[in-house]
Amino acid sequence: MTAERRRGRDETDDERADRMWVELLQEVRVAQTGVQILFGLLLTVVFTPKYAELGDTEKTIYLVTVVLGAAATGALIGPVSLHRLVSGHRVKPHAVRWASRLTFVGLVLLLATTTSSLLLILRVATHDWFVPWIVGAVVAWYLLCWFLLPLWIRNRYTED
Repeated sequence: MTAERRRGRDETDDERADRMWVELLQEVRVAQTGVQILFGLLLTVVFTPKYAELGDTEKTIYLVTVVLGAAATGALIGPVSLHRLVSGHRVKPHAVRWASRLTFVGLVLLLATTTSSLLLILRVATHDWFVPWIVGAVVAWYLLCWFLLPLWIRNRYTED
């Protein structure tokens, strides 16, 4: 009879939840900073003289972008509020799972916000036919960096 081989860390469920919570908050800080800067800049656009010169399509893209930015901000700040409201109630493993889901939703919304911001900026800067192609290429890059590469690494190096 062979000894069972231990995989992973030697930690309790609570220790694992604590570690995962700290890691998640570090990740959220990076995304929060980006979305808050982008959202803050978006909020100022409507108060510039150039806004009045935008066409209906650009104004629609702008409004959609602002709403997406607000939603992304909410989702990425959500884990902080979640932690504050459930702290001390012995539900950390559940809180970590829900915070992780909120963070994922926030990243998807940040992708949409960044995409629509880029579309708006490039449409205003140039009305050339290649704008959708540039935006599409950037979206493909984001999808590769944010989702496809991590999923590939997870599938490639995770043992059964």
